[in-house]
Amino acid sequence: MKRIDFIEKTAVSTALMGLGVSLSSFKSMNVKQLTILHTNDVHSYIDPFPADHPKNPNKGGVARRASLIESIRKENPNVLLLDAGDIFQGTPYFNYYGGELEFKLMSMMRYDAATIGNHDFDNGVEGIRAQMPHATFEFISANYDFKNTVMDGFVKPYKIFDKDGIKVGIFGLGIELEGLVDKRMYSETVYNDPVETAQDMVRILKKEKKCDVIICLSHLGYKYKEDESKICDLKLAALTQDIDLIIGGHTHTFLDKPTIAKNSVGKEVLVNQVGCYGINLGRIDFYFDNNRQNSAEGKSIIV
Repeated sequence: MKRIDFIEKTAVSTALMGLGVSLSSFKSMNVKQLTILHTNDVHSYIDPFPADHPKNPNKGGVARRASLIESIRKENPNVLLLDAGDIFQGTPYFNYYGGELEFKLMSMMRYDAATIGNHDFDNGVEGIRAQMPHATFEFISANYDFKNTVMDGFVKPYKIFDKDGIKVGIFGLGIELEGLVDKRMYSETVYNDPVETAQDMVRILKKEKKCDVIICLSHLGYKYKEDESKICDLKLAALTQDIDLIIGGHTHTFLDKPTIAKNSVGKEVLVNQVGCYGINLGRIDFYFDNNRQNSAEGKSIIV
C-alpha cells in the first residue's frame, strides 16, 4: 500500500472509530486492530469498593471488569487479556480460598496469560502449584527458574499468540525475590538477570519466531526514586530493543496513558501500569497495515 493511501485510510478509520464504528466493519481498508487489555496487582480484590470508601468509592469489582472486557471483545475480536502479577493476597478471599477463586474468575473472564508477582508466593510455591488446575490461562516467567521446585514444567518463558495473522510474542519477568520474599516461600526458585533474559527472549521471538509484536509482562516495578540503580520497567525499556510494550506491576503506579520511552537504539517503547486492586483496566490498541505496525494508542479505563 502506498504511504499516502495508508494515511488517507487511517484518517478515515480514526474518524469512524470516533463515531463508535470499529475497524472490523471496514476490512477493505486492510487495517488490522490488535487490542491488549491488562491488569496488575489486583491482590484478591473480588468485590467493588463500597460507595462510602474515602479514596475509591464504588470502583473496581470483578463483575464490572468482566462486563467491560466483554463489551470491548464485541467491538474488536482481536483481544488479548493479560495480568502482570500479584494476583494473590489482600482480602479474606485469599486467606480462605488460597487463590482458587481468583484463578477461577480470571479463567471465566478468559485471561490469556499472567506473570508471577512476589505476593503470588505468599502460600509458597506449593500454594501456587495447588491452584493451577483452576486456571485455563498460561503462566509466563522467563527469569524465574523453577526446575528444582514443584512448579517445574508449569510456567513457560514465553507464549506466542496468533490474532488474525498477527503474531504476538509475550514473555514474563519477575522481581528479585531475595530480601523481599521469605526463602521458604520461593524455595529453590532461581532469579536470573531480567535484562539479559529479556534480550534472549527478544532474540527468540523477533529473530527466530518472527513475531510482529513483542510484549513483556513485567513485575519489576515502574521506577524507583529511592534507588535509581534498581532495575525497573523504564530501565528495561532503555537497555533493550525490539520490545513494543512493557506491561508492568509491583509499584502500584497509576498511569492515565502509557509512557513512551526510548529503547537502546532510539525507537519507541510503550510502558504501562494501571495501579492496583482492579480499579482500572489498561487498554492498548495497535494498528497494522499488511501486518506491519503503523501506530498505537493506549489509556487506562476506570472500572
